[in-house]
Amino acid sequence: MTDTSERLVAGVQAPDFTLPDENGSPVSLADFRGSNVVVYFYPAAGTPGCTTQACDFRDNINSLKSAGYQVLGVSKDEPAALAKFTAEQGLNFPLLSDVDLEVHRAYAAYGEKSLYGKTVTGVLRSTFVLDESGVVTLALYNVKATGHVASLRKKLGIDS
Repeated sequence: MTDTSERLVAGVQAPDFTLPDENGSPVSLADFRGSNVVVYFYPAAGTPGCTTQACDFRDNINSLKSAGYQVLGVSKDEPAALAKFTAEQGLNFPLLSDVDLEVHRAYAAYGEKSLYGKTVTGVLRSTFVLDESGVVTLALYNVKATGHVASLRKKLGIDS
């Protein structure tokens, strides 16, 4: 596993994982081989920024899928909290539960960050784009919740 200080960069193989989804069913990254995948890490289901970001992915899922991208959201929330979040927001992509933060750490999406002027340890809002072979093509750390999907689509050359 990758140490939290080692950020992923384009060209490296993304760490494989299997995590329970919002229904408690196991989802493996390997299941998505042959597709481009957007894996995004967010701090907590139901919080304002995370809701904005999740709804942004929801509202843009068709253009992402049309361009060949699958979307997976990962947080430290339990599956029950993810199921509630999915139902409340009408989300149309899998949310995965990483309660022990093992996958967060493998992707260097957990560590020190600044929050309201204080240094705290927590989830780093991060997004990774993987190609059909599971190789990282884009690694974005400390992304903003608002406008992130539009920025991501621009980087990927996806029109509306």
